[in-house]
Amino acid sequence: MQFGIIGSGSWATALAKILTDNDHHINWWIRNTTTINYLQQRRHNPHYLTNAHFDSSQLTVSSSINYVVENSDVLIIAVPSAYIHDVLSTLNKDAFKNKKNVSAIKGLLPDSNQLLNEFLVKEFDIKLEDYFAVLGPCHAEEVAAEKLSYLTFSGIDETMAAEIATHFKNEYLNTVVNHDIMGVQYAAVLKNIYALGAGIAHGLEYGDNFLSVYIANSANEMVRFVRKARLDEDSTGLNYAASAYLGDLLVTCYSLYSRNRTFGNMIGKGYSVKSAQLELNMVAEGYNASRCIHSTSRELGASVPIADSIYDILWQHVPAAEGFKKIETLLV
Repeated sequence: MQFGIIGSGSWATALAKILTDNDHHINWWIRNTTTINYLQQRRHNPHYLTNAHFDSSQLTVSSSINYVVENSDVLIIAVPSAYIHDVLSTLNKDAFKNKKNVSAIKGLLPDSNQLLNEFLVKEFDIKLEDYFAVLGPCHAEEVAAEKLSYLTFSGIDETMAAEIATHFKNEYLNTVVNHDIMGVQYAAVLKNIYALGAGIAHGLEYGDNFLSVYIANSANEMVRFVRKARLDEDSTGLNYAASAYLGDLLVTCYSLYSRNRTFGNMIGKGYSVKSAQLELNMVAEGYNASRCIHSTSRELGASVPIADSIYDILWQHVPAAEGFKKIETLLV
């Protein structure tokens, strides 16, 4: 398999490290030519995971997304969801024909509230059987440090999902296969919202006791939403306490590496949304996701009062302390 990676952030860089550590040559799309030149000369990404070094002979790095797509069998899309339209806009409608497409994003497209697969089906006429998602719990920083991590590969074609997963497994990376392609993506979206809320709680100086109750209730709310979103899909054999659901929620809520938790912590301490965005200098997917889920939950008839409270704080200018007073009344 010839892998192509679209994106140059921390998660894209971590996935590139895994594949090249496993002796794969990769095609890598990076928009900024200055970043490309630096990576080729200094052998590491100047902006993200700077301690992850690459053998330049394993990389074909290009600012042409058409080149990377045309010359890859498996495409890993790892750009923030808000930029998907812009990044893929120059591609022809049949660009993804006969390709395997792997989503490494954990958000909804903010203009349309779509998952990536819904966008690709509509705009590029891909088949859902050719679409997969790669999920955590897995922080890029721990991949760079080669601390044992787990990735879940999900797709309705479980055989192909398992085949793709084999190319990522190594001594510091274990893989899990799952068929719940819609459910795991929505779980990944929601966990970012709840992690942002966990950060707000920390900034407001709530303690660990409260946080444990908050996360437990968030997990229940997430499962209720996922079951609604999956509609009539077969849920036989699914374990919502597994790593792609509860595991990813826990690490994103607790880890100091979590950009959503960090963003929320600043909101809880009194930063404005704009100030927190400038300070973080990275995309916290939970921010846009909270507005998308607020809308999508109503379309599905799914009750998400905790996520709605986070939305109110971020988008309706409800003071963080007031929003969490409301959340206190929701928890059991």
